[in-house]
Amino acid sequence: MEAKLKKELGTTMLKSTGHSGGGCISEGQSYDTDTGRVFVKINHKSEAKLMFDGEMASLEAILKTDTVKVPKPVKVIELDRGGCVFVMEHLDMRSLSKHSKHLGEQLADLHLHNKRQLEKLNKEQQTVGKGAGQSEVAVVDKFGFSVTTCCGYLPQNNEWQDDWVTFYSQQRLQHQIGMAEKSYGDREARELWAKLQLKIPQFFTDVEVVPALLHGDLWGGNVAECAEGPVIFDPASFYGHSEFELGIAGMFGGFNSSFYSAYHEKIPKAPGFAKRNQLYQLFHYLNHWNHFGGGYRGSSLRIMKDLLK
Repeated sequence: MEAKLKKELGTTMLKSTGHSGGGCISEGQSYDTDTGRVFVKINHKSEAKLMFDGEMASLEAILKTDTVKVPKPVKVIELDRGGCVFVMEHLDMRSLSKHSKHLGEQLADLHLHNKRQLEKLNKEQQTVGKGAGQSEVAVVDKFGFSVTTCCGYLPQNNEWQDDWVTFYSQQRLQHQIGMAEKSYGDREARELWAKLQLKIPQFFTDVEVVPALLHGDLWGGNVAECAEGPVIFDPASFYGHSEFELGIAGMFGGFNSSFYSAYHEKIPKAPGFAKRNQLYQLFHYLNHWNHFGGGYRGSSLRIMKDLLK
């Protein structure tokens, strides 16, 4: 593997630094190269390339907004014996503590970025003459993403959709329910879902959802800080409802009140926020059920029952 890395990165030096990391999906290792230190994620699953291509596109999209720090992606490299590596900038990171408030502000800026671009574009289109329609940044008016991204190792259906409720119901929840059904044939889950999907539009009465670029898997294990400020990594991005991001954030802890108050100062809670927050947590409980098995069945069914009350 090291010979292949040297060749692909065009470096004569490739020296392991002893820094390693990784979660339940991929392992990681840092190396010194001719041009600086890089972090290399390794995954031997057959779908590793799909997963890393999605992560690279996610990091590139977040990077372009210039709102919150992410590791700069370098290259996805297929290994000769199967599997794949993803090379990115190495960052010296530690647990998020003093930069929690900054993360709240910067995450809100990330979520507002596309909305601000849309507003700018509309303004330009109303300005006749010089400078009209000159905006360079891509403006997105649909929900989805240009490539497949994976939340964990399961691919997400990111096909573009005009309507958020349809996108979330069909391409997120229905997709997960379908996988659980295939694996477990769970009748209770199927019956609850049949009722819940009819009710989902009610949670969005009087709420305007503007497509926001999301990290997509923002739990405490995917945030940190370095000397300059907060860092987010391991994204599974798509354009969706900004509130979706806060679903998993609230499930496993890791975010303090200064994070939330800084975030909501820029994006205040809309009416019905609490119910939608549960609806967004449902995706992650189902996704965990499909990744890690029946330990998450109870939480998935409990949320569906709560939402049907």
